[in-house]
Amino acid sequence: MIKLGGIRWSVHPLFVLVMLASVVTGYFAELLTLFAIVLVHELGHVFAAKGFGWTVREVKLLPFGGVAEVEDGSGLPAREEALVAIAGPLQNAWMAGAAWLLGYTGLWDPAWAAYVCEANLMIGLFNLLPILPLDGGKLMQAALSRTLTFHATLVWGTRISLLFSALMIASAIVPAATSGNAVHLHLNLIAVGVFLLLSNWTTRRNIPFLFLRFLTSRAASASQSVTRGTWAFPIIVPKGYTVFGALRLFKRDAYHLIVVMEEQGDVLGVLPEQRLVTGFLSDGKADRAVLELFM
Repeated sequence: MIKLGGIRWSVHPLFVLVMLASVVTGYFAELLTLFAIVLVHELGHVFAAKGFGWTVREVKLLPFGGVAEVEDGSGLPAREEALVAIAGPLQNAWMAGAAWLLGYTGLWDPAWAAYVCEANLMIGLFNLLPILPLDGGKLMQAALSRTLTFHATLVWGTRISLLFSALMIASAIVPAATSGNAVHLHLNLIAVGVFLLLSNWTTRRNIPFLFLRFLTSRAASASQSVTRGTWAFPIIVPKGYTVFGALRLFKRDAYHLIVVMEEQGDVLGVLPEQRLVTGFLSDGKADRAVLELFM
């Protein structure tokens, strides 16, 4: 692990295994090229994140891309997350185009140019799969947050990621199983698929923690929204509705006013979201009624 520009850079053990395999098989030059492609891909994310003023704490390089850990990631706008996510594959697009042009003009060996071009396309397109923490998974999550609540976005994001991770593993195993030829078994794809499956299984178990982190960052961002002026989106709940139930109705890029209403339509009170979040974080009583926060 090294630290450059205030960011910790590390190589995932899965990449180390690929490096060792490349030395044994004699494809070390191809691996160095792959490493450079992944590094430039990840630099695209870093520069885009820095452009939005994000604090990037760590970047972990993987054979198919990387994972960037940012500060207060759950409280960042969905639009910014989508632009930062697409910045990586865009690096692969221009590198693939440059490799093709260098091969076409004869400045590079055509076979080598084809390899670099195909490697970029493979990494770029692979990262657009709707699986977290791939770029496509982050784009999917940003899109889901436009219509779903933040809690539902976490749940469905991991469900979709688990489904596509399982399909990736199946696509690597089924051809070998049906043909009866082990040569058709794509071990690299299986390893990556298992890694993504386990990663999302862990994320699924950590949804309560991720939601709590979202609420923690929400307490600060809500005050900033009020200071600069913003549209407020009401959440209407009955008087017996629980605090945690109301919190699960929060959306990512919205400021909320919680309106407690009787069945007849009488409004019993209006609560700014800071009061709801602060009340929950201060004592952790998730099952008490929202109406109790008025007392």
